[in-house]
Amino acid sequence: MRTLSIDIETFSSVDIKKSGSYKYAQSPDFEILLFAYAMDDCPIQIIDLAQGELIPPHIIEALSDRKIMKHAYNASFEWYCINRFVYSPIEQWRCTQVHGLYCGYTAGLGAVGEALGIPQDKRKLGTGMSLIRTFCIPTKPTKTNGQRTRTLPHHEPDKWRLFKDYCVNDVVAEMEIQRRLSFFPVPDQEWQMWHLDQRINARGLAVDMQMVESALAVDEQVTADLRAEAIALTGLDNPKSVQQLTKWLETETGEEIANLQKGTVSKLIGELDEGNAKRVLEIRQELSKTSTKKYEAMRQAACADGRIRGLLQFYGANRTGRWAGRLVQIQNLPRNYLSTLEYARQLVVEQNVAMLRFVYGTVPDTLSQLIRTAFIAPFGKILGVADFAAIEARVIAWLAGEQWRLDVFATHGKIYEASASQMFGVPLERIVKGNPEYDLRAKGKVAELALGYQGGKGALINMGALDQGLTEGELPEIVTRWRNANRRIVDLWYSLEAAALEVMETGEAVGVKGLIFARESHFDTKQDFFTIQLPSGRKLYYAKPFLKENDFGKHALHYWGMDQQTKKWTVLNTYGGKLTENVVQAIARDCLAVTLTKLDMAGFQTVLHVHDEAGIEINDPNALDQALAIMAEPIPWAKGLPLKGDGFTTTFYMKD
Repeated sequence: MRTLSIDIETFSSVDIKKSGSYKYAQSPDFEILLFAYAMDDCPIQIIDLAQGELIPPHIIEALSDRKIMKHAYNASFEWYCINRFVYSPIEQWRCTQVHGLYCGYTAGLGAVGEALGIPQDKRKLGTGMSLIRTFCIPTKPTKTNGQRTRTLPHHEPDKWRLFKDYCVNDVVAEMEIQRRLSFFPVPDQEWQMWHLDQRINARGLAVDMQMVESALAVDEQVTADLRAEAIALTGLDNPKSVQQLTKWLETETGEEIANLQKGTVSKLIGELDEGNAKRVLEIRQELSKTSTKKYEAMRQAACADGRIRGLLQFYGANRTGRWAGRLVQIQNLPRNYLSTLEYARQLVVEQNVAMLRFVYGTVPDTLSQLIRTAFIAPFGKILGVADFAAIEARVIAWLAGEQWRLDVFATHGKIYEASASQMFGVPLERIVKGNPEYDLRAKGKVAELALGYQGGKGALINMGALDQGLTEGELPEIVTRWRNANRRIVDLWYSLEAAALEVMETGEAVGVKGLIFARESHFDTKQDFFTIQLPSGRKLYYAKPFLKENDFGKHALHYWGMDQQTKKWTVLNTYGGKLTENVVQAIARDCLAVTLTKLDMAGFQTVLHVHDEAGIEINDPNALDQALAIMAEPIPWAKGLPLKGDGFTTTFYMKD
């Protein structure tokens, strides 16, 4: 198939970082300034649209020609922008950024070029951001620039020539990256999934803008009231200042205050008697619970039709292939626990602060819990929310062959109670509310959440074991009991680690539990990967692998990847439990991908999905039953994996 490689430079008055590319491209003043392209391996051409040049008719035709595959880096941007003017079906596009993420590299044209070792003359130019700030966003009017609000080519002709070179060079870099990555192809089903992802992102999710604006207004009023109260109590100019408040608290209480971190503040509130110091700490705690940044993000990203587009990043977590959130970060919304969500929403919309305080006490926390509910079903529609019940627990049991767990999921599904029963030898029917042994469920729950990926005492603490009333002394026993009850899962950790080491030592592929571990390289492009082929046929890539002792003195697999804490491309190491986590989450992700495809084929319009959950806009509440039935259908490549879908219908998004 022929290929058309493309890069465009654009102008819009909308801030793309805050509002996203969809709202950016929908702006009335949006325009494409430069259009650089190369047909197959022909020389790169640049069309200066800003100065009146026209895209050749044969290229216009190529944009909708199904026999010509269009390539771009971050192709979702080029695709959506070009479709403002010329119809070009998403099925005819491929994204080099997605290909790089699939192969374990980071995002960013320049960063991928560097990671691949591409020569400097074929990499993205470093002068781009300065030129983009000059020509692609509004200009601040000054006396020097004649009070103009935009810089056009004739204002800066030398910079414009550089900008055209920059655009051409992006095509050079994209084509070279694509050439190198082509030796490690993305499976067709992943491209089909990416196409569906683009349609879901372009469809968008409806947002209640009246709710958003009212929430911001309520927060502004409550914050001002609390700040005024804190100033009155302390006499401080800025009671939010850690330094000022710490000094005041030490004077007020006569005690040394180590810090004002969340845990310390909670502890002090519990220890102090009623008085000014306690009230000021309560105010600080209350103010810390607000999440107005999410509401502000909604305001910035909402398009003219009241929908937010571009909430999901395909392959955003490239270690597993799971999606990541963008703009509002829908993957990381606060949970809701209020039993009267609808009434709370009504009070916010009415901006009835007094009643919010009277009914719910802390207004900032209430606003935080209501963030999800700002996403709504549009008029005449219902939002159906369906999720896989305990998907990771089901996948790890299936992969390891832990039969008692599979039996639980095939019957009652009470994995926390069943886990406690296995761990402590207590009959399942005795682990019920009202029975003194019911607290064993809490131990079973925290063990299930913390220990599946080779976690120990620290993992239990991080999962909140101590907050649930468990003592630190109990934790080692819980770890031991859980591992004894789940010996096949423990075997899975060590089997995957041993397989990885064997591949690295021998260079030979190793099969384990339906997975294929291998070493894949390409000499000419100097690419080297450790790979894991999943049951779906998709592969996980670990770039530039090597063996080295880890911090514990053990021989371990090391590779280059994105550090999730520092966000830097660096050397990472892994082990059996982490490999298990990668594989389990990747398989769970593939289950969701299959289900999203089936929902689409059945005519459902998906508007959101988060890890194990999908949201669909439907006309009839009964349609949810069909969606849940689809979620429970067997996955062709996962024979024996017990899947179950749970769900509910609602007029606004929430956690049921």
